[in-house]
Amino acid sequence: MAFEISLSGKTAVITGSNSGIGLGIAWELAKAGADIVLNSFTDTEEDHALAQEMAEATGVTARYIQADMSKGDDCRRLVEDAGTCDILVNNAGIQHVAAIPDFPVEKWDAIIAINMSSAFHTTAIALPMMRKAGWGRVINIASAHGLTASPYKAAYIAAKHGVVGLTKTTALETAKEPITANAICPGYVLTPIVEKQIPDTMKEYDMSREEVIENVMLTRQPSKEFATVEQMGGTATFLCSDAAAQITGTTISVDGGWTAL
Repeated sequence: MAFEISLSGKTAVITGSNSGIGLGIAWELAKAGADIVLNSFTDTEEDHALAQEMAEATGVTARYIQADMSKGDDCRRLVEDAGTCDILVNNAGIQHVAAIPDFPVEKWDAIIAINMSSAFHTTAIALPMMRKAGWGRVINIASAHGLTASPYKAAYIAAKHGVVGLTKTTALETAKEPITANAICPGYVLTPIVEKQIPDTMKEYDMSREEVIENVMLTRQPSKEFATVEQMGGTATFLCSDAAAQITGTTISVDGGWTAL
């Protein structure tokens, strides 16, 4: 039996999707035919232009809806304003690095809210929509740090481990329905934010670009290659396919071997 991926007639809501991994996933879902709802906390002409560009390039309907993922009410409003949600991609996230005794409480609260609690709020609104439609996919963007740990990233690691747990519970609550829930766990992905970090890191360590990438940034990524946002999008698109209908409650690592260590 051959599986073809067509998401025509489906609507995907992707949080934190005006750049980076979220935008990469949105593009790949749009190319597969899904209508798209982009999101971030900003509300600029550039944000809405992204949606227009995507619609014109792929022929799907694409919208941008502003919502602050640090606020539970905003998370729920995002899905409600979308009107329908067949595919929910919880991608929004932030990071802060500090030792536990020095970790600012407000940073802890923000990271837990945006990286973990937002996924609970959006899922709570999306699941009834999926049940009414008779089909659904929940895709949570966790991290290699949802499966392992590093020092000085207490909030991020706690949140990403929580996202993996939430994914499993969502899968169990929908196991007898045509709805799946899975987590993608990226390692280092070459996003615009990461790209901007490279020159400063080169200066800091007095290294070439290649040396910084291999010996500093990708020290824990055995492949010594960044994953790409297109690969994140391709993985998400696969999870939406009929071939993945019995993949639920699990994690898929896209990390160049990081979690195999």
